[in-house]
Amino acid sequence: MYYSSGNYEAFARPKKPEGVERKSAYIVGSGLGALAAACFLVRDGQMKGERVHILEKDSIPGGACDGYLYENLGYVMRGGREMDNHFECMWDLFRSIPSIETEGVSVLDEYYWLNKEDPNYSLMRATVNRGEDAHTDKKFALSDKGAMEIMKLFFTPDEELYDKKITDYFDDEVLNSNFWLYWRTMFAFENWHSALEMKLYIKRFIHHVGGLPDFTALRFTKYNQYESMILPMLKYLESFGVQFHYGVKVENIEFDIQEDKKLAKRIVILRDGTEDHIDLLEDDLVFITNGGCVENSTLGSQNEVAPFNTEIKPGGGWDMWRKIAAQDPSFGNPDKFCYDPEQSNWMSATVTTLDDRIPPYIQKICQRDPFTGKVVTGGIVTVKDSNWLLSWTFNRQPQFRNQPKDQLVGWIYGLFSDKPGNYVKKTMRDCTGKEICMEWLYHLGVPEDQIEDMAENSANTIPCMMPYITAFFMPRAAGDRPLVVPEGSCNFAFLGQFAETKRDTIFTTEYSIRTAMEAVYTLLDIDRGVPEVWGSVYDIRDLLNATVQLRDGKSITDMDLGLKERIALKEAIKKIEGTDIEKLLKEYKII
Repeated sequence: MYYSSGNYEAFARPKKPEGVERKSAYIVGSGLGALAAACFLVRDGQMKGERVHILEKDSIPGGACDGYLYENLGYVMRGGREMDNHFECMWDLFRSIPSIETEGVSVLDEYYWLNKEDPNYSLMRATVNRGEDAHTDKKFALSDKGAMEIMKLFFTPDEELYDKKITDYFDDEVLNSNFWLYWRTMFAFENWHSALEMKLYIKRFIHHVGGLPDFTALRFTKYNQYESMILPMLKYLESFGVQFHYGVKVENIEFDIQEDKKLAKRIVILRDGTEDHIDLLEDDLVFITNGGCVENSTLGSQNEVAPFNTEIKPGGGWDMWRKIAAQDPSFGNPDKFCYDPEQSNWMSATVTTLDDRIPPYIQKICQRDPFTGKVVTGGIVTVKDSNWLLSWTFNRQPQFRNQPKDQLVGWIYGLFSDKPGNYVKKTMRDCTGKEICMEWLYHLGVPEDQIEDMAENSANTIPCMMPYITAFFMPRAAGDRPLVVPEGSCNFAFLGQFAETKRDTIFTTEYSIRTAMEAVYTLLDIDRGVPEVWGSVYDIRDLLNATVQLRDGKSITDMDLGLKERIALKEAIKKIEGTDIEKLLKEYKII
């Protein structure tokens, strides 16, 4: 496997890998990474679909990319997906996946034109005082000291950031700024999360820094991620005859570990309550989704609490990874990520409006008619003075194809599930759907004497507790995540958010798809480049632009410098007078 850039080989069809006719593939899980691996196997590896087996413990595929109408419960989306125009592996894949809505076009085509014709942006990023504009006004509001703290982290070698927290590098100069409000709520970072991952995120999305305050950096699918992404992939794979095995729990994978090679020998499974196994040959490939951010997630209802279930049981991604990791150090360290769910949980809730009472409050804040089918909030609206640090969003409606035209389906989440609410004096994790809705309506500005009645009769709210949703942000060191293809591997690879690949960042659709592409291309020795992570961090224009944007448009000549620094800056500027460097720095408002 090698990386490529540019379009010379971006659309080339690779040659059929040698010996692929003899091979079979077993994929553990059916999340985005697993389905992407199957797609790459049949598209680029040209493996026969009937030789690709997807083993899924649940009855529905898609993993964290969900979106369902549950009978007697309602619409549920545990989360949402924010996409970027430079998700290179993702768009490489989706250009080949036919749309299930528009004949003759790909998922990429429909996504591209949707976001071209209806670009995303937010008209109110944050509120205070029960629905009033918080007047973040597209400003990061960073002091020079805060900007320097971010700059220092940006240039700190990865090795120095192993097992370090964000608070080891940022103090109140950053943590009390609009920058941190935008960042932590958009990406779900907590103060105690990994400083290394924070740095990687800044580098990965340096080209989007200017678009963070109003979400012009983002793009969204038309419907929820299940209907817009997962279903088209399923139809594509089914057309090749890929085999889906539901209700199959993979409890362990046994390996033959030798000095110079590692071979997956057996998949231990639980099917219909009976333990069984799949014996593997060297020609059999295994793709393992280890860990799981939505593992142990639970749903409540309008009148029931979502249980906080932290027990790790056999047949789940964490227990399986623990059993795998016990066999060789190169298979990672799962307990680095799942050891304390108090540090990795948050709650979400899906709210469906049932009549015309709530939509006017949504429209007042987002400043758009939510029933037009176009962008509504344009990303999350954060309630700046919420004890739960509540954020909420309504993407384009309908969010579900079968959704009634007079209903809206939106999503709420709170980073602090253990804090009492401002209106409902209970922790978010102790609240029913109705009570979460009441807290949200309070922050929308609904009169207090109407809140309970509206939450009960004008909305249906389904809470979801996710104990390990940000487990991948926990501080870590080299080796805590296994390489996509560990050194010495003959026939297996790891997929998804807890596998290690260069430069990319987790909690993105791109990361899942990239690990899948790298895994398939390596194990089948496919002679076509995997698109490298977009190189904006190496583009001087993006670096200059981000530097100025982060300081709310101020040039370096506006910095509060000492006498020596001012003299040195003047001398430096004098030396570049009349050069292209001067022109570049002026163009990007550095000077």
